[in-house]
Amino acid sequence: MKNTLTYSGYYGSVEISPEDNIFYGKVLFISPLINYEAETAQDLERAFKEGVDDYLADCKRNNITAEKPCKGSFNVRLGHDLHLSASVAAHNAATSLNDLIKSAVSEKLLQSHH
Repeated sequence: MKNTLTYSGYYGSVEISPEDNIFYGKVLFISPLINYEAETAQDLERAFKEGVDDYLADCKRNNITAEKPCKGSFNVRLGHDLHLSASVAAHNAATSLNDLIKSAVSEKLLQSHH
């Protein structure tokens, strides 16, 4: 992933503010807002990891389940025509709409890696 950090299953953005002469970012794909900033790229990675560790420690201390990135389900707005076409295609293939969509996303991701 471009301009991202990874640590303990979490992803973080990497941004630059030339005006402020800092790097900054936030943990991606979760609801809680976890921001971090630093003056160097190496320090930004350290701040990201500390942010994740602090979040996990706070969750444990407060007996809260830590949110993991991308829970595995999401709503997609296809519009009527595409939704109907996908439903008909799934029916004709004797599969569920969910499985058809999963297959289409998987195929697209495989194509983009080539």
